[in-house]
Amino acid sequence: MRGSPLDSRRSLTVTLIILLLVLYVVQSCLVFYAHLPLDHWFALSLQGFKDKHFWQLLTFQFMHSVPWPWHVLFNCLGLYFFGRSVEETLGRKQFLLIYFASGFFGGALQLLTTWILPNHPAAYVVGASAGVMGLLAAYATLFPMREITIFVFFFPVTLRAQYLFWLAFAFSFYRTIVPSGNVADAAHLGGLLMGVACLRWGNHAQRQLARWRPFQSRQRKLELVKAASFRSSPVRRPKKGVILDLPSEEFITKEVDPILDKISAHGIQSLTERERQILEAARARMAKR
Repeated sequence: MRGSPLDSRRSLTVTLIILLLVLYVVQSCLVFYAHLPLDHWFALSLQGFKDKHFWQLLTFQFMHSVPWPWHVLFNCLGLYFFGRSVEETLGRKQFLLIYFASGFFGGALQLLTTWILPNHPAAYVVGASAGVMGLLAAYATLFPMREITIFVFFFPVTLRAQYLFWLAFAFSFYRTIVPSGNVADAAHLGGLLMGVACLRWGNHAQRQLARWRPFQSRQRKLELVKAASFRSSPVRRPKKGVILDLPSEEFITKEVDPILDKISAHGIQSLTERERQILEAARARMAKR
């Protein structure tokens, strides 16, 4: 996976990775030396939710299995590979929304399946996997044709992002219905579903709500254009005479809004070269106001 590098000084992806690693070290020290029951208070469990420990839906996302570090390392690796492209394309706020919404929904689905389905292990749930799965789903929605190389039993396998998503979805769905071991597959499934939902329907619903406001601010329109800009690949400057002869408001109504609707329905990858040029011109024009 290759992409334009993120500035690590401003990257929330890198910040989250550092935070997860630091918290893992702190967690390990508290468990080994202070013998504190951190899982009881901060890991997600059905019994904890019954005891009204609702904060576990957030705190479990910052904990990982102790003592082996592979759990946290693999999650950080997935967060880096998928998170940096999603953050760069959609912005920091949308990146955080997808990550934490996927974690919340994944945790909630894990609790629901543990409660409803028989023979489901009621073990403590820890890890950032649900959020990472949400970022994987968002990445596959934004860049379905990008190739990703994974290692299966130490053999490299290259496949497109959309196929990796469906493979992860099918595996998580099966393991949710037929659980094996203490892996929170329902949380993975919930993260994948929420990641797609945030991109497919979240932006569309947001724009539909905004259209009920006849005096929508220009700043809001600028944010929509920025969120939809295809910044992960270079875009050529628009040719003269393509759209610059339209007045600003007419330009927004006739050119930009239909493109935003198209992105919501079919994804950024469906845009033509001319439509990408229009978005870039709109972003540049609004940035000057």
